[in-house]
Order: sequence, then C-alpha cells, then structure tokens
Amino acid sequence: MPDPVFPPRPVPLVPVTTGGAFPVARIFCVGRNYAAHAAEMGHAVDREAPFYFTKSAHAVLLSGEDMPYPPRTADLHHEMELVVAIGGEARAISEGDALGVVFGYGCGLDMTRRDLQAAAKEKRRPWDTGKDFKNAAILGPLTPASAIEDITQATIELQVNGEVRQSATIADMVWSIPEIIADLSTLYTLMPGDLIMTGTPAGVGPVVAGDTLSGTIDGLSPVSTRIA
Repeated sequence: MPDPVFPPRPVPLVPVTTGGAFPVARIFCVGRNYAAHAAEMGHAVDREAPFYFTKSAHAVLLSGEDMPYPPRTADLHHEMELVVAIGGEARAISEGDALGVVFGYGCGLDMTRRDLQAAAKEKRRPWDTGKDFKNAAILGPLTPASAIEDITQATIELQVNGEVRQSATIADMVWSIPEIIADLSTLYTLMPGDLIMTGTPAGVGPVVAGDTLSGTIDGLSPVSTRIA
C-alpha cells in the first residue's frame, strides 16, 4: 500500500465514563422521531419507516468545548438527543437482537443551520448544508449500556442559559431504539464506531453567541457548550 500523500485526519474520540474512548466512524440521525417536534416543524409523523440523514464524523465537538457560531447562517438551532453507540456488527438484525450490538448511550446536540435546512426543504434538496458542518454534533461522554437499567424511562432535557427549552422522556420516541437499529441495519451494515442520534423532542429554537447550552438524560453524563 502506498504511503498517504498527506496525513489522514485523526479519528474523533469520545470519552467513555468507565475509561478509554470511543472512536467515531459514522453518525446516523433519525428525523421526526418525537411526534410533538414533528408537529412544531409542520409535519405529521410517518409510521411506515424511520427517516434518516447523516453527519460526518468530523462534525464532532466534545462536550465542554465552545462552539463558534457557524458561517452562512443567521438561524442556528439546538436539538437535544439521545445518542446510541454501536459496538458490534449488525446487518438485517432483528429487533429482538438489536440491543445486543449497543455499546452505550450518551447525550448529544444536533446543531442545525435552520435557515439553510428550510431553503433545502423548499427546493426538495438534501439537508447536508443545514445539518452536516463543523461542530454540528456535540457529544457528551458515553456510558456503557451495562450500566443503564432502562434508558426508555429516562427524562431528556435541554436548558439554554438556565431555562428549560426541551423536556420529554425517551419513551416518547416514535421509533424505539431496537426498531431504529433493526431498520437502519437493512440499509447499512452497522459497525463498531457508528453512532445513532435518535431525534429531538419539541422545543427546538435559535441560539446566539454567548448562550450556554446544557443537556441531560437521566443516568448519563451531560452535554454542554457555549456558543462563541
């Protein structure tokens, strides 16, 4: 194999609460997975199949670091989400076996250039510029699944400048974690290092420079950032 013509980008590493770090390969995101959020965005929930988009691994920003306000937008939005970290291979896996490939869970922020996303939707174009950009996936430390009794009963919440903006329970998701993994594994072979951001509750909204964001899910390490 020839030597690379320039050094490859480093693989983003997310801390694990019990030690070590999780190397991020791919980031899959579930759209419209809370009915109230779908409604606030003007959409009905489609129970035929989950809806996905992706973020690059190099969109990762670790919790606690500042997020510079991104370019080409005047409407940056927060979306608080449960992150599922994959630790095994899954291809066309059953719902019954799906949790067996989960390494752990974490808190995440799917940051969105809403004006660019809205323009893409209007023209029926992909959402890439609205969703996949530097620092658009802010991730807290991952907690191994073995340390979590029942993540579905956890409360998910986001505060901006100390004020609650989003609050729901994981049980409110339209598509459960096993359903998402089983369906996604029919489209891709899921591999260790993959992350799934499972959708956001209602209450999304804009943030500006100087705002502080703090997201929590019961039993997990929080995620936080300041918009710089």
